[in-house]
Amino acid sequence: MPTSAPPKNRFERRRAETRQALVRAARQILAETGDTSASIQAIAERADVGFGSFYNHFESKTDLFDAAVTDALEEFGQVIDERVEGIEDPAELVAAGFRLTARMADSHPELMRILRDRGLAQIHSERGLAPRALRDLERGIASGRFACTDATTALSAMGGTLLSLVALRLARPDLDGDETASDLAEMVLRMLGVPPDDAREVTRRPLPNLT
Repeated sequence: MPTSAPPKNRFERRRAETRQALVRAARQILAETGDTSASIQAIAERADVGFGSFYNHFESKTDLFDAAVTDALEEFGQVIDERVEGIEDPAELVAAGFRLTARMADSHPELMRILRDRGLAQIHSERGLAPRALRDLERGIASGRFACTDATTALSAMGGTLLSLVALRLARPDLDGDETASDLAEMVLRMLGVPPDDAREVTRRPLPNLT
């Protein structure tokens, strides 16, 4: 799970653990049913914390579920970051993001279900994969790798395609996820101005395994 700086003392450590338990419970609910009408008592029981602890961390269920989405998106971004470390080519970074996301339908199903159901509103979020993707798009534009001129607009198109890939992978687990992701990544790179032969080669490069 994403974490901030380690708590300095036992009280802060326990407080952080309680908050994370509540966030984890909310994430499970979002992934299982997407139903945010669960009572605070039910959430606290699932988190195995006292009912009164809830209000020490969140003002409302809305705040908790917002935190759960943010937590999931940040974990998603961190997982991708760890796997693409060392890749310099903006086109390969975009392609790897698509291809690794498709694999996460198997390795990180909870994250992918939350992304499928809540991701559209987060395409331009300041957390998760969005700021990382925007950074790579801006680098690609600045270097001439991408022919588009507006990174934010490109992010909208790329983010929508990525969410469609997630939905497809979860709905059709029988499909070849690697091939589907590579095909979609190739289309996106061509949309960004990468030559067709180059786009195909980039989207077929070896990927690290997800664990």
